[in-house]
Amino acid sequence: MSLFHFKPTTPGLRNKIKLFNNLYKGNSIKKLCKNIISKSGRNNDGRITIRHKGGRLKRYYRFIDFFRNKLDIIGKVERIEYDPNRNSNISLILYNDGERRYIISPKNLNIGDFIISANNSKIKVGNNLLLKNIPNGVKIHCIEKTPGSGGVFARSAGSYATVYSKDLKNVTIILNSGKYKTLNNFCKATIGEVGNADHFNIKFGKAGSKRILGIRPTVRGVAMNPVDHPHGGGEGKTSGGRDPVSPWGKLSKSFKKHVKILKKNTIL
Repeated sequence: MSLFHFKPTTPGLRNKIKLFNNLYKGNSIKKLCKNIISKSGRNNDGRITIRHKGGRLKRYYRFIDFFRNKLDIIGKVERIEYDPNRNSNISLILYNDGERRYIISPKNLNIGDFIISANNSKIKVGNNLLLKNIPNGVKIHCIEKTPGSGGVFARSAGSYATVYSKDLKNVTIILNSGKYKTLNNFCKATIGEVGNADHFNIKFGKAGSKRILGIRPTVRGVAMNPVDHPHGGGEGKTSGGRDPVSPWGKLSKSFKKHVKILKKNTIL
């Protein structure tokens, strides 16, 4: 997988960067999808509760097998697909009994590879097994929080956790953020790290690409009128004239943190 830089033949292509990959170009399997109705950031009363959302293209949700509960049945990677609902790619697995399922596509898992989900199996990319049977220092992803709950931790592109230590009942893992998590021995995890790690290098190039994804413009408060925002109004360009607040007058979180740091460093 590599980055593709466009030639600046138009303003929208001047800074655009996309991923060059060999993903499957056809349609996804209908039995493993369902239609998603876009809510545009509105709740059940029709009120906007999350701003700057709406106007995206129609998309289908792909059912991902986070449980990996087809035990001791070998599966073959048929193809690797794009998923519009997440930043990682997904792999279509054909099991020996004829059933197909989608899983999060790990790094270095290729078309034609074989994987298996079992309580104890080989330490191989894509295999799913119990945490107590995974050696220390191995990279894992799609980790369960409680036994049988399905993969919760380390599911986004390029993320992984590392097995740190084990005892009779629990296993301690280290997440990408540096946090330590102590989990039950019988929680499951998949070997390897999530693929598509270059996703954060994508540059959209123009606002229209974001609008397709359902992200609407965010306007600064100082550029508004007084009736629209507490920072609005004034002659010419202003900095707001007050502490940074939300459109409803509440202090911003970043400013609250700044005030706490100042109080700690102030000598009374």
